[in-house]
Amino acid sequence: MAIPPIAALEIGTSRTVVCVGESGERGRVRITGVGVCPTIGVRKGQIVDLSKVRVGIDKAVKEAEKASGVDIWQVLIALSGGHIQAEVNSGMLAIRSNDHVVSREDMEELGESVNDVLLESDRQLLHTIPLTFTVDDQSGIVKPEGMRCKMLALDVMAIHGLKNRIDNAVNAAKSAKLDVTDVAFSGIGAALSVLTPEHKHNGVALIDLGGGTTSYVAYCNSVFAASGCIAVGGDHITNDVALAFTIPQARAEDVKRRYGSAVIAPDSGNKRVTLPADVGFEERSIGCKALQTVINARVDETLRIVRSRLDDAGVLPHLGAGLILTGGGAYINGVTDLARLVFGLPCRIGVPSNVDGLDGVDQSAALAAVAGLVVHGRNNYEDRGLLSPVKHVLKGWFGR
Repeated sequence: MAIPPIAALEIGTSRTVVCVGESGERGRVRITGVGVCPTIGVRKGQIVDLSKVRVGIDKAVKEAEKASGVDIWQVLIALSGGHIQAEVNSGMLAIRSNDHVVSREDMEELGESVNDVLLESDRQLLHTIPLTFTVDDQSGIVKPEGMRCKMLALDVMAIHGLKNRIDNAVNAAKSAKLDVTDVAFSGIGAALSVLTPEHKHNGVALIDLGGGTTSYVAYCNSVFAASGCIAVGGDHITNDVALAFTIPQARAEDVKRRYGSAVIAPDSGNKRVTLPADVGFEERSIGCKALQTVINARVDETLRIVRSRLDDAGVLPHLGAGLILTGGGAYINGVTDLARLVFGLPCRIGVPSNVDGLDGVDQSAALAAVAGLVVHGRNNYEDRGLLSPVKHVLKGWFGR
């Protein structure tokens, strides 16, 4: 049975996005429609006004339906926020066969058992991602099938979030008359749409710079190595600019994007930006160096938090492919230059190269998470005409 169109929804702090995709040539996903609407009712990645969020979802859905020619009635939801956490869970299995050779069945049995992650009652599991096996005392094994041992162990990365925050996102979609087939961490979506096998093999960190949150994932030697999310994003920079120069939020956003920079230019000291008169505000000018200083402080702080977390996870020395930035914040002037300085690694903006249909879209890195969620939905589609809710990325792992 052919896979029907798949729709993904991201309720961001600054904008709501709906992305529709279909299976295309060579098994790739082709994005056929995108709907975008400014978000009202979300603060720091957290829904604070359900009715206002529903309005944004309705508008984004209608725009995506018009672009794709598809009636959207079910979606996958991309989740982010500081409440999302990751931890390593481990399991062990005694190899009971007479010859003590690890079979595919042994690997699958261990995989199922280690998926039973014990969480607090207020948390919900989103993904369990296999890391590596240990064969007796030999660690770091990717595929132990056919190896001989008495005890087989497996580590998985369990990604989970606060149940009430997840329920709020699901209820927002339901209030817009949408069925929710799955929820997934936005960092996983961005990785699916942007990262290549070469990136993962050489070691890479992807940082998704959103409006209210910053998500990250890292791979080392083709193995998932770290992930997380912090409740700081582009809207915090805008707020800093608004407070520093006593200007409205909308004007601060415009100034940030048109004249701001995440690095302080050596020649910015004598340059100024003229701000025309606005309701309640007289014409005035602000110094470019002062503007860049405000932006630099917030972006530098955000990147250093991510760097510290990746350092704690022990992955920084293994990032041979460097950093890849996605999300709307990736287009702030100078952000890749600042990331190179903070991490001491090469850095570039990552576009959704693992999907088709977005080549002509402006700033497509801002769509990385939601486009990747369409890929996630395609990967987890079951041959019965419906999308099946799947909590774990483990599915299909042992057949790779």
